[in-house]
Amino acid sequence: MFHVTLKDGSQLPVESSKTLFDLAGDISGGLQRAALAAEVNGEVTELFQTISEDASVNFLTFDDPKGRNVFRHTASHILAQAVKRLYPEAKLAIGPAIENGFYYDIDCEVSFTPEILEKIEEEMRKIVKENLTVERFTMNRADAIAYFAEAGEIYKQELVEDLPEGEEISFYKQGEFTDLCAGPHLISTGAVKAFSLTSVAGAYWRGSEQNKMLQRIYGTAFPKKSELEAYLTMMEEAKKRDHRKLGRELGLFMMNEAGPGFPFFLPKGMILKNLLLDYWHKLHERNGYQEISTPIMLNRSLWETSGHWDHYQDNMYTTEIDEQDFAIKPMNCPGGVLVYQAEPRSYRDLPLRMGELGLVHRHEKSGQLHGLMRVRCFTQDDAHIFMMPEQIRDEIKGVAKLIDEVYNLFGFKYHVELSTRPEDSMGSDEDWEMATDALREALDDLGLDYVVNEGDGAFYGPKIDFHLEDSIGRTWQCGTIQLDFQLPLRFELEYTGADGAKHRPIMIHRVAFGSIERFIGILIEHFAGAFPAWLAPVQVKVLPIADAHHAYANEVAELLQKNGVRVEVDTRNEKIGYKIREAQMSKVPYMLVVGGKECEEGTVSVRARRAADMGSMTKEAFLDMLLEEIKTKKKD
Repeated sequence: MFHVTLKDGSQLPVESSKTLFDLAGDISGGLQRAALAAEVNGEVTELFQTISEDASVNFLTFDDPKGRNVFRHTASHILAQAVKRLYPEAKLAIGPAIENGFYYDIDCEVSFTPEILEKIEEEMRKIVKENLTVERFTMNRADAIAYFAEAGEIYKQELVEDLPEGEEISFYKQGEFTDLCAGPHLISTGAVKAFSLTSVAGAYWRGSEQNKMLQRIYGTAFPKKSELEAYLTMMEEAKKRDHRKLGRELGLFMMNEAGPGFPFFLPKGMILKNLLLDYWHKLHERNGYQEISTPIMLNRSLWETSGHWDHYQDNMYTTEIDEQDFAIKPMNCPGGVLVYQAEPRSYRDLPLRMGELGLVHRHEKSGQLHGLMRVRCFTQDDAHIFMMPEQIRDEIKGVAKLIDEVYNLFGFKYHVELSTRPEDSMGSDEDWEMATDALREALDDLGLDYVVNEGDGAFYGPKIDFHLEDSIGRTWQCGTIQLDFQLPLRFELEYTGADGAKHRPIMIHRVAFGSIERFIGILIEHFAGAFPAWLAPVQVKVLPIADAHHAYANEVAELLQKNGVRVEVDTRNEKIGYKIREAQMSKVPYMLVVGGKECEEGTVSVRARRAADMGSMTKEAFLDMLLEEIKTKKKD
C-alpha cells in the first residue's frame, strides 16, 4: 500500500499500482470524466501513466492552464495527422499549444486556402470520431535520426540532430500517425470534441529569415461545442474592435513604412494620449511621487553595469558618439538609479517614489509588430521606489491600490498573480523569503485573491502581475510590481540608517498602464472606439439643420468651448439624418441638433450615443450635465 496526497492536502490510501485515469475514477466519476492530465510531484504527465508509490497528485481539467495546454497540444497532433492523411508529401515542423489555441508549421506545396482548411477540419473530425488511443514510446538519438531520415521528415530530423548524444527521444503515436514530441497528451483523440482552424500565416523555420517560409495553421479547441462557439463569437467581435482599423477610421494614429513599428499619433489620438498622461500626473502627485525625466541615450558602461549590455543587447539600438558606444534606452530603470545616486540619501528620505514617463526603444522583429500592441518605441509609465526592507509591505499595498484605481476607472476587471523565485536567480535565500512574504502579506492585507506562479519571478526578485479583462473577456497583462535586489547591488546604492551606518535600499519597479501606446490600443478595443465622454477626443458635435441655423450652432459651440468641452460644428450642406449617422460612426458621445425651434428657445435637441434621443434642454442645462459627467469620469 502507498499514499497519494491530493491538492487539498488529503491523503488517499492506494493498495496497488494503477493508472492515473483509474485513480481519478476512484475519487469520483465526475473527476475521471473531466481530468485531462495530472501533475505528479509537480510534473505534468498523461493519465495513462501508472503510479505505484507515495506521490502528490493534482488532476488537471480544462479550467487549468496546464490542462488546456495538454488538450490543445493533442489537437495540434490531430491537425498534423489530418494533413498527412490528405497530403502525404507534406513535411511537419513544430506544433505547440499556445494561448487560446494551437498551431502547426508545415512545409507543403499545396496552399492552405479556406477551402483546404475545411477539408482538413473534416478529416480531423474523422480522427476524433475514431477515438484513437495515444501511446508514448522512446528511441535513442541515432534510431530517431534514422527514423525521420527514412520518413523524409527533414525538420524533425534536424530537431533530433540538435539534441545531445545519449538523449532519450520521446514519440507519441495515435493510429497510423507518429510524431516527435515531449508531451504530455490526452489518452485518446476522442476527447477533442470541438475545434476550429482559424487562420493561416507564414512562419520562417526556427524563426530565422535565412530559412524557408512554412505555412502555419492556427486553430483552437474546446471540450464543448458551446465553449467553442462562444470563443469564435468573441473573436468576431474582436475583429470589429481591431484597434488598427478603428484607429485609422477615427483618426487616432497611423503607421508608415518610413518607420515600421514606430507609431504616428494624429491630432485626435494626441488628445486621447494627453488625457491619459494628465490623469497619470494627477494620480501620481496625489500618491506622493516625484516626477523625473532621464536621457533617452546613455553610454555603454551604464548598460554594462545594469546587465543589459550582456543580456539584452540584441533588443537595443546602439550607436557611437565620440568613439564611445551608446545605447538608446530600452528601459528607464538605470536612469532612475542614477537620479537616486545623485545625492546622499538618508533613511528619512525613504521611501523615495520617482515616476517617469520615459520613451523607450526595443528592437522587435518585423513579424512580431502589431499596431500599438507590439511596437519598437513606446512610453512606459515607470515608477521606481527606493525603500528600507520594513517598508516593502506598505509600499506594495500603496502600488496595488493605485493600480486598482486605474483599472476601475476604465471598467476593467482583473486578476492577480504572485510569481516566486525561479531556478536561475540571484540573491540570498533570506532576501527572497523576506521579499516574497512581504508581497504575499500585502496582497492578503488588501483582501485580493491571487494565484501563485511558483518559479516564475524575475531573476532579481519576486513580482506581482495584474491581468486585466476587457469588455469581451480577453485578458491583458499590464500592471506589474517587481522587487529588485540586484540593481541596488550592481550600482552600490546606499542610504544612511538611523544607526548611522550605510545600508542598501530595496527597489520596486512598477507600471500601471505598462506601455501608454499599448494601453491606448487596449482601450480602443475595450470601448470599441466609443470612449466615455471625459476621454473622447470629440465630446460633442453640434448639427445645424440648415444654413440659417449656423450662427446659433456656433454660439452653442462657443459656450461649450469656453467651458473646456471639445466640440465640432458640422456645417456641411447635408441632410440632418446623414450628419447624425456620420457623428454616430465617429463614436461622438453627444450630438446637439439645432433648428428653428432651438434657435428661438435657446435650447438644443440632445442625442446621446448610448441613449439615443434625450429630448430638448437648454444649452446651459446640457453643459452642466456634461461637465458633471466629465468631472466624475463617468463610464457609459
